[in-house]
Parts: sequence; structure tokens; C-alpha cells
Amino acid sequence: MNSVSKSLQLILKSHKSGFLLLVFFSLFACVDIEEYPNNPRGNFEALWTIMDEHYCFFEYKKEWIDWNKIHSEYKEKVKNDMDDEALFALLNEMLQELKDGHVNLYTPFDVGRYWKWFEDYESNFDESLINKYLDSTYAIAGSIRYQILEDNIGYLYYGNFSSVIGETNLDYIIHGMSDCRGLIIDVRNNGGGLLSNVNKIASRFVTEKTLVGYMQHKTGKAHDAFSEPVARYIEPSARLHYQKPVVVLTNRSCFSATNDFVNAMRYCPKVTILGDRTGGGSGLPFSSELPNGWSVRFSVCPMLDADKNHLELGIEPCIRKDLLPSDVEKGKDTLIEAAKQEIKNWSSSCSDRFN
Repeated sequence: MNSVSKSLQLILKSHKSGFLLLVFFSLFACVDIEEYPNNPRGNFEALWTIMDEHYCFFEYKKEWIDWNKIHSEYKEKVKNDMDDEALFALLNEMLQELKDGHVNLYTPFDVGRYWKWFEDYESNFDESLINKYLDSTYAIAGSIRYQILEDNIGYLYYGNFSSVIGETNLDYIIHGMSDCRGLIIDVRNNGGGLLSNVNKIASRFVTEKTLVGYMQHKTGKAHDAFSEPVARYIEPSARLHYQKPVVVLTNRSCFSATNDFVNAMRYCPKVTILGDRTGGGSGLPFSSELPNGWSVRFSVCPMLDADKNHLELGIEPCIRKDLLPSDVEKGKDTLIEAAKQEIKNWSSSCSDRFN
């Protein structure tokens, strides 16, 4: 086994199912990756080949990404007398052609990243406003901050799916909000984290086993070599459920596991998604190592919705709302106010509107 194949490692710590481990070994255990010399040209070829054979969105993005053409263009720029900083800049520029927030190049001196998926859009989020709604009397369960707003509407802010949330935490939240007219779950600016937290929370809002999407994995080196889609379900929790109207608030900085959470919630009864399109990031990430020891992280397994549509470029809300400067001046969050009104006037969920 060569140095590149030895270095392949699972970095998605958020999902520990046997299926994903099986996917991992099927992806890499029997792959014969060519050995490359540890010089700028060798590292360039190793990186390009790793991505060519394992990155999962080439077929989906083929209308604007020609990976072979990109190879030809960047190969001409590689010089064996380049220093590490120049090589890093060139390799990172090549990876940014993929327009994928899950693609990173890690070195001892910098991390290559693509952030335009949210930087090129309005944030639709003001943390100072969130603090006003929560007030100083808000409660904290696990990593969720929650408060009962005026008009007897519950409000939860969850800023990071990497932050642990326990079943008992959710029991306390749901019990405390049981008399509210409805619930607002704000996941704006949540960049993702643990898929286990996604399933744990979403399971409190379904009453029956619910299909929320599919997952695939690469079965070969070709860009279109994929397994048959494997169905993904949310099972109802055996603990407390919330069955009143729910509005989930989103913006472009909802990424990765948060994108998955928004997708799952839109199939739950009495749930409406309100705000901006999410940032996407539906590919499960893995990592590999270049001959010089640098690490590259990339999307390997695409996640699809229940209609087998890709989620990589984000999810449109049921109700589009932007944060208005005129509301901000008044100390109001446009999205929270719209969510409160939606709960008061609730008539149908996202899933009802889709059908």
C-alpha cells in the first residue's frame, strides 16, 4: 500500500454507522493510487487525481466544471522550483474551481477554503437582535438557548450542530414550550456539525417514520460511478414530541449538517421553512494526504432529498424573507417577526405546499 492510500482517513466524526464505514472501505481499501514524487509537480498530480477519482459532484456540476481542462490549465503553472507558499496558492486556486465549502487544503501555515457560498450573499442575521429577543432571562438546555416570546410563542436559537444536545435537554425544552402557540427554531449562521444531532432533534417533530432523503457513494473512478441511492428516514422519538406549528429560520450560512436539518424538517408536519436559501454543503467529507504531508478534505457521498434532488447548492425556503434595515433600526428581526405572524396564521406546512 503506497503513502497516499495509507493516508486516506475518515474525518466525518459526526456519523458512526456501519454503513458509512462500509462505504469508506469500499471507496478506498481496494483503490490503487499511483505513487507521486514529493515535489510541486508530483503534489499537483496527486491532488488532481485524488479529486478526479473520488470527489462526488463532478457529474452534478459538469455544466460549469471541466476537470480535465482545469488540469491542463493549472499544470502549465506548476514549476518545480516553487516554494510552499506559491504551491499552496496555486493548488487552493484550483480547488476553488469546485465551489464547494467542504473542500479544504490543510498545510502547517494556512488552510485553503471556499467561502463565497455565503460571503457573496446578504447575511440576514444580526446577533445583537437575537440577544434582544432572548433577553437576559433565557434558558439554556445543552447548547440551545430558548425563551418564550410575547404572544406566547417559543423561540430556540441553535448556533452549532457540533455542540452536544441531549435527549433530556430536548425533553425539558419541549415540556417548557408545550403551552406555546408554536415554536420558532432559529438555525441561522449555523455552519453544521453532527448529523446525529440532526436526527435527534428532527425526531421530536415526526409521528411516523418519514422519508427525508437518500445517500449515494462512489463505486468507481468515473465521475458518474455511483451506488443506487440508499433511503434515509427520520424515526419518531420514543420521548416527548412537539406537534404544534413550527417555523425554522434559515440564511445562507446554514451549511452542511444544518442544510441536512432544514431538509429533514421540511418533511415534518406543521413545519414551515422561512428566510433565505441555505448554503448547501450536502456532500459527506473525507480526507486524504499528499506526498508532502498536506491534507485535502473533499466531498465523497452526495446527499439527496426525498425526490432524489441534489442538496449541494442549498434549499429554498417555503417563505422568502430578508432582514430589513428599517426593522433593524427599530430593534426588530424581520424573520422572527414574520415567523411569529406565520404561527398565528398557521394553515399549512412546507410539505403540504410542496404537494
